[in-house]
Amino acid sequence: MTTTAPLGTEAQADPPALRVTGRTGRWTPRTGTRTGLVFVLPFLLVFVLFLVWPVVQGLWMSFTDSSLALRDTSFVGFDNYAEAFGDPDVWSSLGNTVFFTVISSVPLVLVALAMALLVHSGLAGQWAWRLAFFAPYLLPVTVVTLIWTWLYQPDLGLANQLLGTLGLDSVGWLSDESVAMWSIAALTVWWTVGFNFLLYLAALQSLPATFDEAAALDGAGAWRRLWSVTLPQLRRTTGLVALLQILASLKVFDQIYILTKGGPNGSTRPVLEYVYDVGFTGYRLGYASAVSYLFFALVIVVSLVQLRLFRQED
Repeated sequence: MTTTAPLGTEAQADPPALRVTGRTGRWTPRTGTRTGLVFVLPFLLVFVLFLVWPVVQGLWMSFTDSSLALRDTSFVGFDNYAEAFGDPDVWSSLGNTVFFTVISSVPLVLVALAMALLVHSGLAGQWAWRLAFFAPYLLPVTVVTLIWTWLYQPDLGLANQLLGTLGLDSVGWLSDESVAMWSIAALTVWWTVGFNFLLYLAALQSLPATFDEAAALDGAGAWRRLWSVTLPQLRRTTGLVALLQILASLKVFDQIYILTKGGPNGSTRPVLEYVYDVGFTGYRLGYASAVSYLFFALVIVVSLVQLRLFRQED
């Protein structure tokens, strides 16, 4: 004799995570959590070992007089931080970092947007344009700096040869204090603009075509549609690109260190290179840690301010 289950019995059945499995009976949420921790544990170990522990160790080191030349260290409290606030080299390197961030971030956003708009407009040879715009981003920093070192050669470099053909004087691209930082910014734009280009291109390809078509039916020209329809829809992408680019520019180190090592006369030395020089050339690890954590706090403040501004605009 068979019976029919009352209505709603299916809803009272055990969910898949709680059904009987094997000899142990039920698979409880607690055992499921343990299973998940087993899979997450390798990542947690690496995360704690190579990120959390160095951060904690570096913070403690900033309150000591730790040095590569001495074994014994002593607690000095906030002396390193007080010295950093009064150190003119810290402020000059911070000024160089901010200057580089301004002159590199603005073109990296605008040029990337222009490149994405050109490709999205339907130019012939789409794959060639995309490859040409993105390929420099795939190069390692050593290759990029080697290429631009030859371009910036005072006698044989292509840049000065082009100036000579125009009847202009040669420029010390990496030896003139007033030009060196601009030269590094140009290198950085050529090297890294491809990443921002991809972000903008992906955003353009995801925009609905109905708004642009409606504006065209209303008689709006190409420039008006770009300014009033397309760009407002890219506001979130522009905010993301600007945030990522400013953070990346604030952390500049590699190309400057390889090209000029902060010269000439410290005119291109960023904060991170000053931290490196103090910690590994001057052997003052405690003071270098204090400067790095002050810079880290500045980066956090800049990020929070940008996020707040973007939220208010939204």
